[in-house]
Amino acid sequence: MSLVVAGVLTALLPSITLFGQSVPAAAVVAYGTAVGVFIDLDHFLIARLKTGDWDAVRFCLTDPGAAVTDQSKIFEPGDVGVLSRLLSHVVLTGIAVPVIAIASVPLAIVTGGVLYAHLLADLVWDITLLEDHADAATSVDDLARMFG
Repeated sequence: MSLVVAGVLTALLPSITLFGQSVPAAAVVAYGTAVGVFIDLDHFLIARLKTGDWDAVRFCLTDPGAAVTDQSKIFEPGDVGVLSRLLSHVVLTGIAVPVIAIASVPLAIVTGGVLYAHLLADLVWDITLLEDHADAATSVDDLARMFG
């Protein structure tokens, strides 16, 4: 999805320049795609803060294919939490976009558009899984831990 959003925005926006240098459209699309993927690295920090260990990072280093093929193996339920993840994405977007706008407004628009689409997709996904989360929870406390 990040690839598509970055591609569309790159096609619609004026040529992007950074520090007086024109940035090739392909580089902007690659950048936007990377931003949309790497925003999820915050999950590891959230899990570290909640669990007190780096088990998720260790797991990905020993089984890097899981990060691409089956991300449900990386974190235990509640290690990241739906609301913590969404909050982190909003905070990171709110910091990144204005900072990038200092260097290039069109690049900030690409960044904001990609991160908005990512956040919206996460929210839709979480709403879709809401009933599954409720069914999987063994108690109200367990459900709160999944969302916190």
